Amino acid sequence: MADYINIRGQNIEVVASDPANPTLGQIWYNSTSNTLKGGGVTTVGAWATGNNMNTARYNLTGVGIQTAALAAGGELGPDTAATEEYDGNSWTNSNPLNTARRNAAGAGTQTAALAAGGASPITGATEEYDGNSWTTSPGSLNTARYVLAGTGTQTAALAFGGYINPPIPTGLQSATEEYDGNSWTNSNNLNTVRYGLSGAGIQTAALAFGGYVATPTATGATEEYNGTTWTNSNSLNTVRYYSGEAGIQTAALCFGGGAPGVTGATEEYDGISWTTTTSMNTARNSLGGAGTQTAALGFAGSIPPYVTTTEEWNGAGTPQTKTITAS
Repeated sequence: MADYINIRGQNIEVVASDPANPTLGQIWYNSTSNTLKGGGVTTVGAWATGNNMNTARYNLTGVGIQTAALAAGGELGPDTAATEEYDGNSWTNSNPLNTARRNAAGAGTQTAALAAGGASPITGATEEYDGNSWTTSPGSLNTARYVLAGTGTQTAALAFGGYINPPIPTGLQSATEEYDGNSWTNSNNLNTVRYGLSGAGIQTAALAFGGYVATPTATGATEEYNGTTWTNSNSLNTVRYYSGEAGIQTAALCFGGGAPGVTGATEEYDGISWTTTTSMNTARNSLGGAGTQTAALGFAGSIPPYVTTTEEWNGAGTPQTKTITAS
């Protein structure tokens, strides 16, 4: 049998601890555990438990990426303005929203975020976050509403769907609005009127999925937005509302939500259809979401009662360390 050095042209490295970021195909011998190990990738995505938020809440707004996320607002009995930043390990309190609210639309990043609409009471107020504090924008939504979805960036955001409180179905919304960093402009409506829906993507390539079409009737309807109009796509496998979300139009992630009750079901969207994958460790609804399809973050929510729980999603293809054994 050929030696590793003859196959790869190098010796197997002997180390006391595993490399922090091994590359695919890298081989080493861990002298502490007396095991041969190598760098591989996951074949199935999985959720890992992270450190809890400082403030338990649900119906909050989340934006950013897995290692730099932002959580704002929500409910903890009364509505809250509390804001927290996540650095990939722990949550740190930051300056609160100017207007305490729940179920606002979110967009942007940890250092350039947007929160629009919400309730406490129902509002169209828009606020921008600069990584330190929130500033109220001169431009409010044209249609004040809550339990709407948002996506995009701080200067190119999209808000769609929602609810304005009159009896169903008259209070349900399909309205879509685009934000340019200063004001909101009406665009073409969603095909399915709904609230409690989720969104992913950017202003010119967005995705809308799930939600309520009438209490207690939920939907798995999925629509794609091209910067002008919405087009129907294939539905979620698990019909749900108030779910977490991450990703872009062609690589989105949906997790948790009410179905009814609470679910931890997780699905991946490839631009055509949804595929069910590994469920969250803690089933819940009304949670916040951030990140990408392969590196997402789900935080807080309601089981009930409301929680502080944080989970990190690592999709298939994520680098991992594997122990090599004889077979």
